Amino acid sequence: MKIFDTHTHLNDPTFSGNTQQYIDNAKELDVDEMAIIGSNEEFNIEAIRLAQNYQPLHAVVGWHPEFAKEYNEEQLVNQIKLPEVVGIGEIGLDYHWEEDPEPKIQKQVLIQQLDVAQQYNMPVSIHCRDAFDDMYEILKNHDMSKSGIIMHSFNGDVEWLNKFLDLGLWISYSGVVSFKNAPEVHESAKETPLDRLLVETDAPYLTPEPYRGHTNQPAYTRYVVDAIAKYKGITPSEVAEHTFNNAHQVYNL
Repeated sequence: MKIFDTHTHLNDPTFSGNTQQYIDNAKELDVDEMAIIGSNEEFNIEAIRLAQNYQPLHAVVGWHPEFAKEYNEEQLVNQIKLPEVVGIGEIGLDYHWEEDPEPKIQKQVLIQQLDVAQQYNMPVSIHCRDAFDDMYEILKNHDMSKSGIIMHSFNGDVEWLNKFLDLGLWISYSGVVSFKNAPEVHESAKETPLDRLLVETDAPYLTPEPYRGHTNQPAYTRYVVDAIAKYKGITPSEVAEHTFNNAHQVYNL
């Protein structure tokens, strides 16, 4: 069994100096590949450095809505031309935590990065918190069929799931899918077609059961796979196989 963690932050200081140990931990639980996700200039550079130095890692670079005012398009374009960079992200809208920058600026910077993704046929990893309506309208007006859109750590209900599936999105589930108090996410995971399904940790955040409350790490993608398999009534190996192949498809690996 091979598992692909499509969204993790080994570039976070939490993991500094122990990258190989976390890669080894992941391999013990069949997590063979990982996408290291950027969010600003510093984290993008570190994602690239890690991907250049560790074979199972790939870099995704972009400006998270928290850092929208720092967006540097010239830097983004230069970075996505590097062979280690497989996507743009995480980009998006966050109306839960982020009052500054205001939604207008968040939307503007999201659209600018989507335009770059369209121009260079790069997939994008979308961060969306309390902003499904605005996100849907923006994505509906961007034809990303040649590149691909990942809805990272999807936490919506089946109605929103189907709306985003109709736009051709890939749906990625994090440790939230294992939480007992997330029935809408359980149902969405059950209903997500295997050919549009991805798994992730978002480490060091959103640690799945049975380690909720501890620092997350890429190895724990295995427990995301197990949870989805339970809701779908299939084996973890089936979930792993489909999500591994889907990750390779969306990231053009």
